[in-house]
Amino acid sequence: MKEGKYGSGRLFVKESSWYHIEDGKAVCELCPHGCRIADGGHGLCRSRVFSEGKLRATSYSHPCAVSIDPVEKKPLLHFHPGSQCFSLASAGCNLSCTNCQNSEISQVAPGETQYVTLPPEEVVESCKASHCPSIAYTYTEPLTWYEYMYDCASLAHEAGIENILVSAGYVNDEPLRRICGVIDAANIDLKSFSDEIYRRISHGSLKPVLHTLEVMRDAGVWLEITNLLIPGVNDSPELLASMCKWLASNGFIDTPLHFSRFFPMYRMPDAPVTPLESLVTAADIARKAGLHYVYIGNVYEIEGENTSCPSCGKLLVRRDGFKVFENHIVKGEAPDSGRCPFCGAEINGSW
Repeated sequence: MKEGKYGSGRLFVKESSWYHIEDGKAVCELCPHGCRIADGGHGLCRSRVFSEGKLRATSYSHPCAVSIDPVEKKPLLHFHPGSQCFSLASAGCNLSCTNCQNSEISQVAPGETQYVTLPPEEVVESCKASHCPSIAYTYTEPLTWYEYMYDCASLAHEAGIENILVSAGYVNDEPLRRICGVIDAANIDLKSFSDEIYRRISHGSLKPVLHTLEVMRDAGVWLEITNLLIPGVNDSPELLASMCKWLASNGFIDTPLHFSRFFPMYRMPDAPVTPLESLVTAADIARKAGLHYVYIGNVYEIEGENTSCPSCGKLLVRRDGFKVFENHIVKGEAPDSGRCPFCGAEINGSW
């Protein structure tokens, strides 16, 4: 892998899969923003540039972050617990959250970051060499580097490697359905259950994200959801109850829901850290709504990420941070695989 900045060495740029030309501008069709981009300009994600009559994905094959992570860090707690995933990201995001946790790589253009040159074939080979069973597209917004992710994921499937998407889910229907064909698991960030808060804090909207959840559910992608609780913004009991009621009523009872603790970041440096009491209250609301797997993340003071059987209540998976210390769920090809060994109840996930 080569380090460098854009303009040095070989530059991989791929034409966007989702756009049309109208009145001399490129109209991006990838996400609900529908950016109209003049010649030489870029979309809100900063990574799609209109040049010489084509909309180009300038982050293609140039990840700004490459790492090996525990799958629990994504967070995915019901997808091959204890395994490692080959993680990568290219610069860019189609939301501009004031609380962004990775603003140094998500809120900049690809040319403003350090990068390595890593085409899809080398991503798969690097994953194999690292003995990771999966590749995670993560850290920024993978849907903004859609073509790179799709090509990597397609080759990974051919090699028997699974694919993980960590995303805010802000994407149009057609590209969403196409990517579901190569994604095995996803964690979608449901930032709030209020369109007004989405617009004010993230400069997006709620409806497309709910649509993403429904499409992934129906496509058979293993799905987990994260809700980052920001004090005084999206943590009211009424709002959380509405969100959990919608999830329970729309086929997500067995979808793990992660309430994550907020720490001051980016343009919210003076906001308070989420109180533990707010996280515990949120988890109680979710369980009362009927959700079977509710977790509390980004905390060390309480055990919020253990998995218990929703039927008999026995502890099945004990975790500390990103490490798994006990896993009693039946695994392998046995008839009772994926079940609680104490009562036989099915435990949803890929074990």
